[in-house]
Amino acid sequence: MTAFTFADEKDASRYTLFAGDDLVSVLDYRDDGRTIALTRAYTIPSFRGHGYAGEIGARAVADIEQRGDRSVSPVCWYVADWFDANPGHGDLLAPRRAS
Repeated sequence: MTAFTFADEKDASRYTLFAGDDLVSVLDYRDDGRTIALTRAYTIPSFRGHGYAGEIGARAVADIEQRGDRSVSPVCWYVADWFDANPGHGDLLAPRRAS
C-alpha cells in the first residue's frame, strides 16, 4: 500500500498529494474567507488512472469539513462530479447564485 502525504499549501492556494516522494495530484483553489472554490484537479499524466484525483478531492473536502468555517464551490468539473457521487457531503456546497 502506498503511503500518501496530503498538504494544504496555503501560499500556493492548492492541495497536494504525494505518493511516497512523487507528486501525483494537485487541487487548486480560491478562498474568499467564506467559500473555497475548488478550481482545478490535476493528476500528473504518468500517474493517471489510479484514483489520485478522487483521493485528493476526498481529502480536501474532509479538511474543509473539519475546519467548519467555509462552504465549497465546485468550479472544476471533476470536483462537481465528486460531489454528485458523494451526496452525503452536499451540505458543504455553497448556494448557487442566480445569474
